[in-house]
Amino acid sequence: MDFLGHLLRHLPGMLLVAWGGLPVHRGRVVKEFIAAQHGRLAIEQLPAYAPQLNPVEYIWGYCKYHEVPNFCPRDFGELSYQARRALRRMRRRPPLARSFWHQEQLSL
Repeated sequence: MDFLGHLLRHLPGMLLVAWGGLPVHRGRVVKEFIAAQHGRLAIEQLPAYAPQLNPVEYIWGYCKYHEVPNFCPRDFGELSYQARRALRRMRRRPPLARSFWHQEQLSL
């Protein structure tokens, strides 16, 4: 809500927000905040899983199945370190990143 309030202060006109099904998005406080915007804030609920709407899902899928499969970190720090290394390796392969975008375009 803080972030949305910031956007509303700095962007004129109507604001359309597309978000996922996080339970907090459906909470009473959030609903009251949206209602208090008097129609200036429109909310669009994304489907539970829609990788075609978000190409980064393909990146995470590739990372999970090709970069760090069977990886069992000891703690969050190790997971973060390995994920960052995997993303750096992927970044050095521009055709790979483009393939996620093209895959996304084909599925629309």
